[in-house]
Amino acid sequence: MAQTAKTATASKRPRTLAGTTSPAEDPARAQVLASYEGAIRLMQEGKFDKARAAFEKLLVSGAGDLADRIRMYINACNAQLSRPKASFASAEERYDYAVSLLNDGNYEDAREQFQAILKQDENADYAFYGLAVLASMTGDTHTCLEHLTEAIRRNPRNRIQARSDSDFQDMADDPRFTDLLYPEV
Repeated sequence: MAQTAKTATASKRPRTLAGTTSPAEDPARAQVLASYEGAIRLMQEGKFDKARAAFEKLLVSGAGDLADRIRMYINACNAQLSRPKASFASAEERYDYAVSLLNDGNYEDAREQFQAILKQDENADYAFYGLAVLASMTGDTHTCLEHLTEAIRRNPRNRIQARSDSDFQDMADDPRFTDLLYPEV
């Protein structure tokens, strides 16, 4: 009878190939997984140099069964870091590039390009207009209205352009948008 109770208790604990300790219960494993998730987050944020350093640290510390995945992510980080940086002769070229990124659905890259234009020229109404389009496409109504207001303030012709711009179609039902585009009504 004592043997049966001992066997029943032992069978309730999860067993792994490495032993009886579950990977979720192992504090060292939990730390490795947390570091791994943090490195992936860095990569998703586009911080490839920091992500690569985090993955390399994990690899050195002995990541076990994650080693192959970590090597793959290190290679992906290296590929991103070795990608040639785009250089532009003018802000207009950068704007055209940002619009192409926007049209391809690369919203964060497009945002970075529009913001880079504004760093060079804080009066670039077209960059504010581009940020407004981006915000409209991503469903950020408040930010869209802020950027479009600024674009119109800097260049009133943006109001006329926005009236016929299909990129603002999701904003058409918002009364604040209508008031911004048709203040004279």
